[in-house]
Amino acid sequence: MSEVRANQKYLSLMRLTQKGLAELTDSAKRRKVSEDRVAALGGRSIAFYALLGPYDFAQVFEMPSNEAMMQYVLTARRDGHVEPLILPAFDTKIYGQILDVVS
Repeated sequence: MSEVRANQKYLSLMRLTQKGLAELTDSAKRRKVSEDRVAALGGRSIAFYALLGPYDFAQVFEMPSNEAMMQYVLTARRDGHVEPLILPAFDTKIYGQILDVVS
């Protein structure tokens, strides 16, 4: 089950850092930069949401590999505007296949 599938999905929960809060008016520009970086790595941004609660944003990605996602995350963290929590996500088809194996 540990194989990397093409178009693996990830959910990123993000908290703004002090730098991100100080430069809040530029967040729309940074989101575009983020989407361009994802595309350059062979992925795509599926959805982006502003949140209420302990996290400020959520973004759903499709990436070709864990390595591509790691490249993206390290670049985003180096920028210093958000602290992301990255979670691999499984759609209902893949989840059903996982259940078939464990049943």
